[in-house]
Amino acid sequence: MFLLDTDIMIDILRDYPPAISWLENTDETEISLPGFVVMELIQGCNNKAEKETLEEKISDYEIVWPSQAACFEALNIFSSYYLSHKIGIIDALIGQTAIDMGVPLYTFNEKHYNFIPNLNSIQPYKRE
Repeated sequence: MFLLDTDIMIDILRDYPPAISWLENTDETEISLPGFVVMELIQGCNNKAEKETLEEKISDYEIVWPSQAACFEALNIFSSYYLSHKIGIIDALIGQTAIDMGVPLYTFNEKHYNFIPNLNSIQPYKRE
């Protein structure tokens, strides 16, 4: 299992060829989305039709949420790194969800995550 960050899902939703090729060729059968990623995707919709299309396209993905303990740890991460690295609240929660579940987070937003202890973040394909 692994989690997808918002940027990867946007590439998939836009049918970006490297993202689609990677997704079609991955051996992993269980790909999940943090609930916060889904919320960010919905936030990017401009109308009800876009939101309904989005919801249909992501309906096959499991949506996961952090545990209460992971939320407290996300608070610690946020408190520790907000001033020095400008970590966002949602990024702290997404990163800690992956850590809590013991799975990698697939993302290209390395600057959002590379300083979070114990987070395994992976760039799954080459961007052109």
